[in-house]
Formats: sequence, structure tokens, C-alpha cells
Amino acid sequence: MDVKSEVNSLTDDSQVARDERDEQKGKYMTFKSGNEYYGLKIQYVSEIIQFQTITAIPETADYIKGLINLRGKIIPVIDISIRFKQEPVEYNDRTCIMVVNVQNTLVGLIIEKIAEVVEIREENILPPPSLARSDKAQNKYVYGIGKVGDSVKLLLDPEKLLNDEEMSALEQANNLEAEEREV
Repeated sequence: MDVKSEVNSLTDDSQVARDERDEQKGKYMTFKSGNEYYGLKIQYVSEIIQFQTITAIPETADYIKGLINLRGKIIPVIDISIRFKQEPVEYNDRTCIMVVNVQNTLVGLIIEKIAEVVEIREENILPPPSLARSDKAQNKYVYGIGKVGDSVKLLLDPEKLLNDEEMSALEQANNLEAEEREV
């Protein structure tokens, strides 16, 4: 391959990546937790898998359910309903795990029920209201409210679902699990 062909190939690859980003812009994966519907930018979502056995991690926050092995990758899993201080839900056949990429770390979110992929234009996203003190725990994860037809979706910032201390604890647990597998 000559230099000109390589440059054209690289340009084509970057154009494809740009097109994929443009195609995902404004699209959100929506899901139900408690009585609310939430949305996550689709660019964060790696995949959605069936609920599976989770290995507990001792001495972690109650919403961190543990680790799963997904095709050889160890992924920490958190329960969204417990994280939002909602009543814990009983897992059933609609319960699944949404694997998201947060700061280059894969994290599984236990989701009560996947809803749909929706497009929410920028002008239909409002800042979250600051109502009562009790709402603040949930609102720290919500960066906006998306209007979709006659309904609203609470739009989440996945990077705020886990704080730095928890991310580092999960990474350590992940590293220990990987080391144990090698032995």
C-alpha cells in the first residue's frame, strides 16, 4: 500500500468514527428503576446482558453487589435502585445488567427493566430542579431532565454513580481477582 492509500484509509477510518459519534449524539438508553425512568447516553453503554451470578466483595457499600466474569473480564456490579436509596427490587426475568464504560472501567448496573433507546434533542434537556433536601442524594447523579413526548427521563451522569474512592476499591478488587486467576 502506498502512502496516499494509507492516508486515505486513515481518513476513512476517522470519518467512520465521526459518523458513529454523530449517529449516537442525542441517543439515550432508558430504563426503569423504582417508579422512575432514567436515561444514559448510549455512548457509555457497552452491552446489556442477562442477570447472572454475582460474587460478593466483603466490606463494600451495600449497593456494590460484587463482581461478574464476562468473557474473561472481571466487572464490578452495582444495584441502581439501592444506589438511589429506593426500595430494593426482587430480581426477576426482566432484571438485567447494563455494562457501561465509566472512566475506562467497565461497570455493570443492575437494571430493573430496560425501556428503549430514545433520541432527546439538546433543547429538550432541562437542568434538574433542586427541590427538597431528600432529593439531593438522587439529584447528584442526574445532570438533566429529558422531555420525551409527554414523559420525562432523568438523565444520569455515569461518572458520578461511583466516587473516586469506590472506583479505586473496585479496581483493586478487580486486580486481586485477576491475580488469583493467574495463579
